[in-house]
Amino acid sequence: MKKSLLALAVLGAFAGAASAQSSVTLFGIVDANVRYVQADGFDDRKTVNTDGINGSRLGFKGVEDLGGGLKAGFWLEAGFNPDTGNLGNGGTDSSNRLFRRRATISLISNFGEIRLGRDYVPTFWNLTTFDPFGTNGVGNSGNVWHPAVAANLVRHDNTVGYFLPSGLGGFYGQVMVASSEGSGTHYTGGRGGWAAGAFDIAGAYSEEDLIGGGKLKVANAGASYDFGFLKASGIYMETSLNGYHNKGYLVGLNVPIGAGEIHAAYTQRDGDTSDDTAKQFALGYVHNLSKRTALYATGSYIENGSLARHAVDGSTMVNFGGKSSGMEVGVRHAF
Repeated sequence: MKKSLLALAVLGAFAGAASAQSSVTLFGIVDANVRYVQADGFDDRKTVNTDGINGSRLGFKGVEDLGGGLKAGFWLEAGFNPDTGNLGNGGTDSSNRLFRRRATISLISNFGEIRLGRDYVPTFWNLTTFDPFGTNGVGNSGNVWHPAVAANLVRHDNTVGYFLPSGLGGFYGQVMVASSEGSGTHYTGGRGGWAAGAFDIAGAYSEEDLIGGGKLKVANAGASYDFGFLKASGIYMETSLNGYHNKGYLVGLNVPIGAGEIHAAYTQRDGDTSDDTAKQFALGYVHNLSKRTALYATGSYIENGSLARHAVDGSTMVNFGGKSSGMEVGVRHAF
């Protein structure tokens, strides 16, 4: 009996040492809303939806101190649709892969981070960081970016990335390459920026050799300044695919009001001709019931040129040259 108690005590001591050296965190967001969308040429769409201000997700992340300033980390993040409970979001991939939002493992030191796996691409960070709606919901600036870009804009499989360490006087950056592995696309990209106090500015560029031929090039830059009574932001983006070019920009505001915040943005995309253009106006309000729970309402409106068809739900379910409008009211809880 005494030997058993001694063995348990020794095991407990080792477990305590291990837990002191590493940590694992369970986290998630549940975001659900009711949405109404009108689009010329199509029936009105009334749905229970998700991701109005944040993507719904369930994740696990952890870090282990290996000593000598070296750490190992992992991040596994699954997206889901709370209206059905199904796996969802995380890109245009329709398969039911589990950790489609992110699945990475890292080695971290004072010299930066090496990260491998499925991850966010550098050019996406400028869009979601400087978009007042965080590239979510009917106010998402991505609703009017060219559809050919959307499939390659957020995440990529089979990536190897390097991130600069913190403590460089506000400078930050990353580079990424992704292998095609015979069935995907080869990707290279990078991002660099500087943030100090109320100011943040960054630029990014990528090239991707697409399946079936062709090269997609994406370049963007974003900036924001927090005046205290409001935060102003802007984005400029250019894309090129097989000789076809797009240019777009966003100007946005975040205005804190008591326990809430007003979000507003104007986004425009212009193609090679004056008829291939789309303009989106978006306005929203988020009311924080606590640090983790918020109510929100967002409305948006899109005008398309005669060669464009963009709807406020991110689809092309609208006539060429048509208009689309919509709103959503929802609740978000983070844990």
